[in-house]
Amino acid sequence: MKRSKRYQKRASLVEEGKLYSLTEAVKILKKVEKSKADETISLSFQLGVRAEQGDENVRGTVSLPHGSGRSLRVLCFAKGESARDAETAGADFVGAEELVEKVKNGFLDFDVVVSHPDMMREVSKLGRVLGPKGLMPTPKTGTVTPQVGKAVKEVKAGRIEFKSDKTAGLHAVCGKLSFGEEALLENARTVIKAVKDSKPATSKGEYFRTIHIAATHGPGLKLNTGAL
Repeated sequence: MKRSKRYQKRASLVEEGKLYSLTEAVKILKKVEKSKADETISLSFQLGVRAEQGDENVRGTVSLPHGSGRSLRVLCFAKGESARDAETAGADFVGAEELVEKVKNGFLDFDVVVSHPDMMREVSKLGRVLGPKGLMPTPKTGTVTPQVGKAVKEVKAGRIEFKSDKTAGLHAVCGKLSFGEEALLENARTVIKAVKDSKPATSKGEYFRTIHIAATHGPGLKLNTGAL
């Protein structure tokens, strides 16, 4: 594959085969030449879990101390006072049965879904629409809750969701390239700790097999997991 000059220039900052401390990796990321867009910084994990075992799926949420740098559109299914709480908290779309129908008919202009438990009977009808896109609300990630206003506020402030896939990989945002080094470090450490704390009780052996950190348009830096 022919790489762009910008990618090659960034790749020249990375020493092949080297395991970096998180601090070293972030320092290198801050040296890369900026692009027009403010690129996302992400952590990519390869976990030592049996992905085919349902009880070894890794899933959770974490609030980033310095936010994600992303502007998320939040849709909330709620009625009455709860709906008003969601609107006050900054939800972009709020509604009940009529909003369920709108989503069923193809409206998907949102990034996160929050729902009051009383609405889940109706929302469950959207499983085929929201499920494949990873948007189905669930109590495990705090997106099904009586306190919808609080959930909306947390999402808007920088709470992210992470979930392992069928290959035992897991990807999580930890900020933007424009963030300062300390902000990126603190966010990254917070994500790593949250994923570590979510280790399934049935998982045996090495949990963090590999962790890479990278900007959107650049090579990944492999972290020294033993030093984390």
